[in-house]
Amino acid sequence: MFNIGAGEFLVLGVLALLIFGPDQLPKAAAQAGRALRQLRRMADSAKSDIQQGLGPEFKDFDVQDLNPKRFVQKHFWDEEEESPSHSTRPAARLNGRRPPFDSEAT
Repeated sequence: MFNIGAGEFLVLGVLALLIFGPDQLPKAAAQAGRALRQLRRMADSAKSDIQQGLGPEFKDFDVQDLNPKRFVQKHFWDEEEESPSHSTRPAARLNGRRPPFDSEAT
């Protein structure tokens, strides 16, 4: 998710130790963990409230479908290329041709 390597993780640990000190670091880590759990609980609660508010007509609705990247993947990519192994290569539905490109738009 964050693409943090072992060296970067070690640097972050040393920085945390220098900032908080050895006696306050466990307390800060526990507080950060509680905050993340609370945020996750709030997000799950909001998600369930949205799904309940939509009613039974939208029981198969996934909140992640509101993400523009996921919307494009779901509606414009071929079904066989929706697997995670092909997630970085879009497939245009233009009979194998590349979609038009406007060089002035970028």
